Formats: sequence, C-alpha cells, structure tokens
Amino acid sequence: MPGPCNTLAFRRGEARLARRTNTLDVPIFDLLPSLSEITEKDNIMSQLQSDDLFVGKLVRLSAPRPEDKDALAAWSNDAEYLRLLEDDPTRPRSAEYYGDRDKERENQREREHRIFEFRIRAIAEDKLIGFAALWVDWKNQTAGLGMGIGDADYRDRGYGTDALRLTVNYGFRELNLYKVTLGVFSYNPRARHVYEKVGFVLEGTERAAIYRDGERHDLIMMGILRPEWEQMRARQEAQAAPNHH
Repeated sequence: MPGPCNTLAFRRGEARLARRTNTLDVPIFDLLPSLSEITEKDNIMSQLQSDDLFVGKLVRLSAPRPEDKDALAAWSNDAEYLRLLEDDPTRPRSAEYYGDRDKERENQREREHRIFEFRIRAIAEDKLIGFAALWVDWKNQTAGLGMGIGDADYRDRGYGTDALRLTVNYGFRELNLYKVTLGVFSYNPRARHVYEKVGFVLEGTERAAIYRDGERHDLIMMGILRPEWEQMRARQEAQAAPNHH
C-alpha cells in the first residue's frame, strides 16, 4: 500500500447534516409486502450477506478499541506517514491524546451521524494497521474519504487496496451514496495509482496548494460515481464467476 490518503480535502468539504421527516397518509394494509416481494427481498438479502460488508481478502473494518491508542501514538512518530496523510505540522502525540480524541469523536458521531470511522485490522493477526473514514453530506449523497496504513510493515502489500475497496463499497452499498471523493498530494504518486486501480478518476487540481520543504505541491482531487462503481463490481463478479474463462 502506498502512503495514506490525505484528509485536507475532506475538512474543507464537510457539510451540514440534512434532516428530513416523512409522513404517510395511506392505509397500513397497503404498506404490507406481498409474498413475491418478500421472496425477492429474501433472495437479495441472501446475496448481500454472502458478500461481507466489513471483511475483505486481507483486512476487515472494525470499531475503535481502547487499546488502539498505543499504536496510534507510535505511528505519530513516523513523520513520512503523517506528511502523506495531511498538511498539518507533524508532531508526536501521546497515547492519552489519542484515547481522549477517540472518546470525543465517538460523541461527535453520535450527535451528528455523518462521520463513519473504522479501524483497519489485518485478518490473519487481528492486528491494527490503519484507519478509514467517510465524512458524509447526506443532502447531496456524497462523502469525502480518508485512509491511512500506519503500520509500515503492511504497506505496499495490498492491505491498503483491500481496505480502500471495502470502504468505498460500504459508502455505496450501506450509505447509498452517489459519489465518493478524496484528495492526494502530488508528491504521492503511489497512492494515486492505487486510487485509480479502485476506480477513482481525476476531477481537478488545486495548484500549489501545499508548501513543504521549500517547494509547492498540488492537491489532486479524485472521485468515483455510483454508476462507475457498479460497472466495476459487475466486471469483478463476472471475472470471479466459475464459468469465466
């Protein structure tokens, strides 16, 4: 997995949560499904359950755990990792800082219901290796994606690609999004290659947006639409079919 996806673009693009209530003025019996509808729904749910939302080939998406703070603190000493993640000044953080931050973010998620954050764990060892998050704009059915593989031993080995694919699938399948976006610094071409492999396309460039080590760098904006994701999944399913040659 290349360096992590940066989070600058998502902080810029966060939107207010849109709330909507609906009322129904029809007889309750008209809302009951027919037997054929129930059967069709059961078939669809069976197909969905066979494709686990949270488990990929190498990694799974999990909830944060209290003990994660030690690994997060260790990653904060990796300057290269942090400088690929965002444009904030890098600095080491304590385990207590990350423990408090997790509690604060959990409270925020409960209040706003628009931030979906996961911890990435290697399946074989059940080991924390990174994080992934979606910042949702419900009104427009879009989300910004941020992700990072903090454990250097798991980079460039396919773990990040697997986690990225899981997170994108979650956004489209479970959150019913129409579009997922992300940003990547121009000095991180390896990450851009992975994003393109998962289906993201170039949407624009903020020229000279980042200043590092005396040089200016571009912020590259990328995105994937639901129809593009559906086409990619259809190709993957066709290739995985038993009679595919």
